Amino acid sequence: MYNYTEFDAGFVAERNIQFRHQVERRIAGHLTEDEFKPLRLMNGLYLQLHAYMLRVAIPYGTLDAAKMRQLAFIADRWDKGYGHFTTRQNIQYNWPKLSDVPDMLDALAKVDMHAIQTSGNTIRNVTADHFAGAAADEVADPRPVAELLRQWSTDHPEFQFLPRKFKIAVTGSENDRAVIKAHDIGLQIVERNGEIGYRVIVGGGLGRTPMIGKVINDFVAQEDLLPYVEAVVSVWNLLGRRDNKYKARIKITVHEHGIDDIRARVEERFNIIRPSFGGIDQKLFAEIKAAFAAPEFRDTPTALYETAYKTDPIFRSWADTNLAEHRAPGYAIVQISLKAHGETPGDASAEQMRVMADLAERYGHDELRISHEQNVILPHVHKSDLPAIHGILKKHGLATANIGLISDIIACPGMDYCALATARSIPIAQEIATRFDELKLEHEIGDMKIKISGCINACGHHHVGHIGILGLDRAGVENYQITLGGDHTENARVGDRTGPGFSADDIVPAIERIVYAYLDLRSSADETFAQTYQRLGLAPFKSALYDEAQAYAAQ
Repeated sequence: MYNYTEFDAGFVAERNIQFRHQVERRIAGHLTEDEFKPLRLMNGLYLQLHAYMLRVAIPYGTLDAAKMRQLAFIADRWDKGYGHFTTRQNIQYNWPKLSDVPDMLDALAKVDMHAIQTSGNTIRNVTADHFAGAAADEVADPRPVAELLRQWSTDHPEFQFLPRKFKIAVTGSENDRAVIKAHDIGLQIVERNGEIGYRVIVGGGLGRTPMIGKVINDFVAQEDLLPYVEAVVSVWNLLGRRDNKYKARIKITVHEHGIDDIRARVEERFNIIRPSFGGIDQKLFAEIKAAFAAPEFRDTPTALYETAYKTDPIFRSWADTNLAEHRAPGYAIVQISLKAHGETPGDASAEQMRVMADLAERYGHDELRISHEQNVILPHVHKSDLPAIHGILKKHGLATANIGLISDIIACPGMDYCALATARSIPIAQEIATRFDELKLEHEIGDMKIKISGCINACGHHHVGHIGILGLDRAGVENYQITLGGDHTENARVGDRTGPGFSADDIVPAIERIVYAYLDLRSSADETFAQTYQRLGLAPFKSALYDEAQAYAAQ
């Protein structure tokens, strides 16, 4: 894990002092809210429906126990005892008082954390595969390059006032767990003839105009990556539209100019700026990589795990659902669900944060990850420790065996918190999870990604859900549109809109009809919803969704 240098610590401390003075001026009335807005956004502070919201960066989703405990302390001391983990691998505090925010930022700085560039028209928190450094299918750990990009982009003088926000994601595997094709820049680590390089994808994004990114360069050498990425951002910074914020993202620029034109402009800019880097970034990159050395894995028996798996059906269900394959023999990746049935997706209490910190410190080589799916990961756990971990998780409401199932829902805060939202997301997620738990169908349904957004900005990634739900306002009434067949993986696609939306009362029965249609239509118990939809298309699901509803209403 990267630790702050003296420069990093000094930079963050100075920013915090500046913002403390700005807050004091706002409270004293020397700054209007309009004058204060750009200053607070530079420090991750939003004004939501009911209160300010502070968004804290968790670069590439990586934490240690000390950081997680400090997040818990902040939740208890200055918020309402919980935090909300987001699809950007950040944490949000929804109820801080403005006068307390400088103290919150100082508390973050004590554990090498901050809220810089978690908002505003700049390069946001760089995200990565939440299995980074542990995945069995990984070419290389993507976190060192994510850290390189974080240092390069932080306070970059050219990129603090971009046409719009800019998001970068990195994966080290062919199996995309970082949704790279839905980012402004997506990077995939690849190997060619024994050399490590990067496939660069540009122009992805969701929101009101969802687009899947396009490959601009199939292989950029490791030493060329930083100048190449800078060339991409520089080209867009000049071309990107500032007359209309809805058409300002790079996806629109790529669409309007075409990928070939953008590629030619980037190559021209890259050739100009490449010599100015002079290998300095590679020296820094080598130092960064050393900070991400793998832990010393144990080579001990796994009999405790095997016995528990054979004799304890509850443990076995959790292990089958919430564990992923690790690259080291005898180890597993533990996915801790923050989606207990009926709870708010992504929320963790301060007590739960401390429990997860304790588990990481005792059993997980002091490492935690936040996933874009709003869950928490223990990336390195020896299998012999899994029964003990499961027992502790159960005591604290963290052992729900539903990773990848229908109740493992991504949901934005929606109209319960967000000033931009046009409908509620959280209650819909809670109702769907509770309903399918009552029906005891989750495991029979299998792999099912439901993603919910409370407005067109798509913070819940609904466009790439197997079932996507978009909440809108229709003449003062919440209305929920459904899309089907989306995919957030390496086979990324935007889902198909089914037709007219549904009221808040009707949306859960509508999801039931889709699910029952899938169970009837699948060719075997092993065929997933995504595979069934790919085979049959929208028509049979649309029929089940609308024709059956009309038949029921006519009775």
